[in-house]
Amino acid sequence: MDTWTVYMLKCADDTHYTGCTMNLEKRLIRHRRGEVKYTSTRLPIEVETYIVFTDKYKAFYFEKYLKSGSGRAFALKRLIVKK
Repeated sequence: MDTWTVYMLKCADDTHYTGCTMNLEKRLIRHRRGEVKYTSTRLPIEVETYIVFTDKYKAFYFEKYLKSGSGRAFALKRLIVKK
């Protein structure tokens, strides 16, 4: 069964990156190598949270939601660890 992972990264400049992938390990390698435009200038990155879906459309919808205003507010309140 295929799974999709929606993930949030914390960047060195305290910004966050949200993405969706079928293979989180490979995607993180690309981020850490500087192959992803947004995070390439914000290294190092760390995984803040991730959620696995069995339905690709639900995963994409949730990623889109997290990038919206109300989704960012939800993530800041419920998904991002405050230190």
